[in-house]
Amino acid sequence: MEKTFKKIALLTSGGDAPGMNAAIRSVVRTCVFHKVIPIGIYKGYDGLINGNMTEMNARSVKGIINKGGTILKTARSKDFRKKEFRKKAFNTLKSNDIYGLIVIGGDGTFTGGLKFSEENDFPVIGVPATIDNDIFGTSHTIGFDSACNTVMTAIDKIRDTASSHNRLFFIEVMGRDVGHIALNTGVASGAEEILIPEENLGLDRLVQSLKRSQKTGKSSSIVVVAEGDNTGQNVFELKEFVEKHLPDYDARVSVLGHMQRGGSPTCFDRVLASRLGVKAVESILEGKSKIMIGLQNNNLELTPFKKAIKGITKINTELLKVSDIMSI
Repeated sequence: MEKTFKKIALLTSGGDAPGMNAAIRSVVRTCVFHKVIPIGIYKGYDGLINGNMTEMNARSVKGIINKGGTILKTARSKDFRKKEFRKKAFNTLKSNDIYGLIVIGGDGTFTGGLKFSEENDFPVIGVPATIDNDIFGTSHTIGFDSACNTVMTAIDKIRDTASSHNRLFFIEVMGRDVGHIALNTGVASGAEEILIPEENLGLDRLVQSLKRSQKTGKSSSIVVVAEGDNTGQNVFELKEFVEKHLPDYDARVSVLGHMQRGGSPTCFDRVLASRLGVKAVESILEGKSKIMIGLQNNNLELTPFKKAIKGITKINTELLKVSDIMSI
């Protein structure tokens, strides 16, 4: 049975991801559809603590579904880690007659939302949005598909230069703890090697693979490196190692950096964000709390915050096999 909510607040927190605006739009318009007033909170949990908020309506979110970033801004709040500031945030919501909160972000966002909900018996629902795709309980997080397409396009352009100059390029992509972006974009762009945190392929294997590529007539190569790869070397050290053992290679490094976070979200991310936003509002109206809305086998599923935070995502090992076969 649905509860009566006059106002529901929403915020974006942590690193920005393409599709966050689409999620904001979905939450706001679903609130309006159910005759609930949506309250937008600026700058994540810091804004919640300080009462930096505004009443929204269906027109507040016009023209944003195709925009990257987040119109509500985002931040990582050190203060929200302290109980006294979480209590202040609760009092802010209570004084504004807000009785539900939807948080859009990653595991840090959900960790804060869980503690806040437990301490204050306050309904909180999470929507997963992070380009790293490292949240347990969903096959895709908002922003992952968009980031992969951005990286793939960049690698395609770099390959043009690699081919023209017979060069080896080490391309670093985001993924300090997980290699989803590196693995997927490496396969999609035909990389000769992919280095990720989950697999320690070793430096010797990398050298042998590049030697094999030379022998088979490849005049240029692409190696995609997740920023947290398991070789123990950063991307510049990898370049120096290969140049030392393969002096014939003209090696270069390209660090894609924060460009992976920006840009217009893909069709997939816009649809995903729209679906998750609707389900988040309807779940909180049904009295649910301390859960994340995720996508599993193309169905929307609910995962408790504790599992979403503590669970470990797994890479697709089939893609490792595909990569090995395709790189011959």
